[in-house]
Formats: sequence, C-alpha cells, structure tokens
Amino acid sequence: MKTASNPSDHKTTQPLAAEFNLLQIRQDFPVLKQTIRGKPLVYLDNAATTQKPQCVMDAIVGFYAFDCSNVHRGVHELSRRATESYEGARLKVQKFLNAAESREIIFVRGATEGINLVAHSFLRPTLQPGDEILISAMEHHSNIVPWQMLCEERGAILRVAPINDLGELIMEAFEQLLSPRTRLVAITHVSNALGTITPIRHIISLAHGKGVPVLVDGAQAVAHMPVDVQELDCDFYVFSGHKLYGPTGIGVLYGNSELLEKMVPFQGGGDMISSVTFEKTTYNTLPYKFEAGTPNIAATIGLGAAIDYVSAIGLKNIAAHEHQLLAYATEAFARIPGVRLIGTASKKAAVLSFLVDGVHPHDIGTILDQDGVAIRAGHHCAQPVMARFGIPATTRASFGVYNTTAEIDALVAGIYKVKEIMG
Repeated sequence: MKTASNPSDHKTTQPLAAEFNLLQIRQDFPVLKQTIRGKPLVYLDNAATTQKPQCVMDAIVGFYAFDCSNVHRGVHELSRRATESYEGARLKVQKFLNAAESREIIFVRGATEGINLVAHSFLRPTLQPGDEILISAMEHHSNIVPWQMLCEERGAILRVAPINDLGELIMEAFEQLLSPRTRLVAITHVSNALGTITPIRHIISLAHGKGVPVLVDGAQAVAHMPVDVQELDCDFYVFSGHKLYGPTGIGVLYGNSELLEKMVPFQGGGDMISSVTFEKTTYNTLPYKFEAGTPNIAATIGLGAAIDYVSAIGLKNIAAHEHQLLAYATEAFARIPGVRLIGTASKKAAVLSFLVDGVHPHDIGTILDQDGVAIRAGHHCAQPVMARFGIPATTRASFGVYNTTAEIDALVAGIYKVKEIMG
C-alpha cells in the first residue's frame, strides 16, 4: 500500500463533465451553505439520503400554499390542480424510467414498501412449500427480510448467490442457483454497502431464460446512472425518492403491466376501489388499485421536481462527475497507511466503504463530525455483507451531484486526524 505524508498531495487535474456547472449546482442546495462547529459542512452520506435542491422544496411549499386539496374525483379548481400535478409526476417517472405506460408506475412510501408490495401481491398467492427465491449476498435488509418472512410463512426456501472478495457477484454460482423451483430473483442494481454495480442486464437475461421474473432494487442506482426498464427487461423495479434528491416518504414501484393486472391489491381502502357494497368490492384499474387512501401528494410532487432537476443536469453528466470523485478518493485513500477499502469491484458507483486499523468506525464518524464532515458508520442495513467480510461495520463515504474534490481532501485530512488522535 502506498503512503503519503500529507493529504494535500491528492489534487485532481481532470475536467468536470461537459455542461456540468458544479458551482451553480451547489448554490441550488441551501443546506450546503451552513457551517458545523465553525467548519463548512461536508456532506458525504448520500447513500443514506441526499440533500434537497431549492426547487424541490419550492414545489412542496407551492402545493401546500396554493393547491392543497385531495386528488381524484374532486370537481373544484384546487383538486383539479392537485390532481394534475400528482399525475404529472407519474408521467415524469414514466419518462425517467422509460416505462411503456404511466399505469406501470405505482407510488409507494419507498423502495422498501415496493418490495413488500411485490412480496405480498405477486408472490405470496402462488408460493408453495419447496419453492425458492433467489437473492444475492450483498442485499440491503429491505431486500432480504420480506422474502424471509414470506418463506417462513409458505415453507419456501431463500437462496443466496455469493460474492467474491472484491464484492462482486459470482455469476457462475448465481446461474447454478437458478433452478426449476426458483419463483423470483430479487437483486440490487447497486450495493449500498459496497458500491458494486451488478451486471443486471445479464442477470435478468439468465433468469428470464428459465422463465423466472426479476425484481430490481434500484434505490442506489437511479440518482447515479440512467435507468431504462424496457432495455433492462426487468419485471419490477423499485426506488426511493429521498435518495434521488427528492422528499422522504415517497417511492416508486415499476411493474410490467401484464403482471400488475394479475396481482391482488396490497391494501384496501379509498381510491383503490371502483365500487363497494357490503357483498362485494370491485377494484380500481391500474395504477390506482395499489394506491389505497390519500397519497403523499406533496412528496409525489416534490419527487417530480427532483426528477426534473436531475434530468436537466443529465444522468450521464452526474455519473461522469461521480466517477471522477470516486477515482480521486480511491487513489487518495490508497496513500493513507492503515486504511483498507471494503468493496473494490471493477464496476462501482460512488461509494467508498473503509476501515482504519485499530479504530472503530463509530469513532471515525464522531471525530470527522467535529470538523463538519458527515459520513455513515455502521452495518448500513447490510449485516450479511459485514459478515461476509468478517467485520462488524465500516465507515462509508458516499458521493452525490454536489460533492467536490476539495471535500474529499477534507475527508482525507480528517482520516489523518483520526489516526493522530487514536494513535
């Protein structure tokens, strides 16, 4: 491992992506203008949640200030405007994912609820004892626990495809685990704990070759790269708004319309019905049969504004910028004595998980926070990943559209400070 005496040795000479105005982007985020204990905020916890641009907050406030009303069925002007904005957000998501139809876009509270919806409405009615669900060893808890619960209830078996020491899926093992009993593959697009980008198109092709549908957890992907669900040919795709510079409490389930039509509703109540008598309820059409009750209208509108924002910058520009940040940080960390990276796949998103010899990740996070550097320390809701590498936790820095190489320099300087304090 290379060593360096000073974190200032690591300066980038790479230009930013074309048409990428980083200074302007940073001005769009009010939170970045503050100081923490007298130091400029360095926010490197984007895999947990991203900060919000002013336009997203303006969209939310605008709804509550001028258009606050329930959606659908209202005949007055406020309801009409609220409905138009709400359904407009659905059209934005459809375009963002390149879904074939807007009715394939279901609004949920987040990726977690989207996965649970598929577990209960798609798989649960037909899952039999001895059937199998295939996931990977790098999944977030949200893409493990719902399948475990379903397997316990139905007597099915949860199969786990292993990963190698780099944090990459072992494709030969994955293919061998696909069996005549496999009823669903549920797999991450990008690992939140390792940053690994899975070969998702190849995975889907292998599964479909054996007639197995695929759910993709895209929570860590949609803010960092273009996603085309038709090109991927996935059956389901889920993501959360708050990791896409949008509000909390809103997310999306994309589902193939043929499958969604056959699925039973996840919840019962208002808006998911067509007619109700005490003898029988007739369910509403897609997408509404999966959107029971008053939805999170403001957050949905905010999500639409967030999609407008990242689309205007360009996902390819964002991906190029974050790739430069990741390369810069990886090189810088390789020069720090006693630092070990966890997750070194050849194809990675902007996540850097690491250990410092002799220092607990929580201590690293606490010391960095004293200098205004916000990172994440823990198991990142991915305890099986930690177990795979024989560690209890890591420190994780994750980058977003507004981060800079100067902020990475601050992180590196903070690591040197950690080593000095902790001996």
